[in-house]
Amino acid sequence: MAERPQLVVVTGMSGAGRSQAGKALEDLGFFVIDNLPASFIAQVVQEADLAGDPRRRRLGVTVDTRGGLSFEALEQVLAALEIDGVPTTLLFLDADDEVLAKRFEESRRPHPVTGATLGESIAAERAALEDLRGRADVVVDTSDRTVAELRRSLGEIFSGETPRRPLRVAVTSFGFKHGVPRVIDLLFDVRFLPNPYWVPELRPLTGHDEAVRRYVLDPPDTAAFLQRAEDLLEFLLPRYEAEGKSYLTIGVGCTGGRHRSVAIAEELGRWLGEGDVEAVVRHRDLER
Repeated sequence: MAERPQLVVVTGMSGAGRSQAGKALEDLGFFVIDNLPASFIAQVVQEADLAGDPRRRRLGVTVDTRGGLSFEALEQVLAALEIDGVPTTLLFLDADDEVLAKRFEESRRPHPVTGATLGESIAAERAALEDLRGRADVVVDTSDRTVAELRRSLGEIFSGETPRRPLRVAVTSFGFKHGVPRVIDLLFDVRFLPNPYWVPELRPLTGHDEAVRRYVLDPPDTAAFLQRAEDLLEFLLPRYEAEGKSYLTIGVGCTGGRHRSVAIAEELGRWLGEGDVEAVVRHRDLER
């Protein structure tokens, strides 16, 4: 039997970057159809099956709320594709409400969901998409990402031969005073560790500097924490992968996002790499 076409379904909040995600997938070799009604997805996959065109072995479709707020048809299609053995990845684009509102105000485009105010429209759409977001294989928060960063992130996820790859892990450091990132699967709060900020000679440095690293990593409590975190990840990662999850985001937070969280995130990233886990480490608030 010929290999089934591989499908990425792109959906998410209006203004979160679906169009840019579709363009990024095209650059990665996907045949992308924009704003396809959910009821036609199975037909597109079937036509790709029959055509035998290698250019259509990797399909991408974007689905949004311009056709209304009901996503029952999409959920039914996704369930049917899974039963039919079609490798399918559901990609959900999200962003903070304030960011979405600003993008709509700057573009002067009307929101596709009717509401008395822009805020009400965004809230109605978010409520309607809550279940769909929960079943997504990959959730990407575009709040703090430029278009180039979004394209790079999707390249990291979908650049292989198949959309559904072995579990990939992103470790993100951040500062609680700047807000918790919207997209996090596991969160480690490391504010219990000694804070280099209160040491005058360490304050201007970051978790990349050896003096700060040693200050954060040397205490016995840090070693005990890392051991427990690694034990937890050893238990969870294969189970996430067995359930078909393709992308996992681990958040590591301290107060400002420059010292403790950076050092711990780097250490977790190093440990994951030694265990042959494909991991990338990002520091959201390092330059603040």
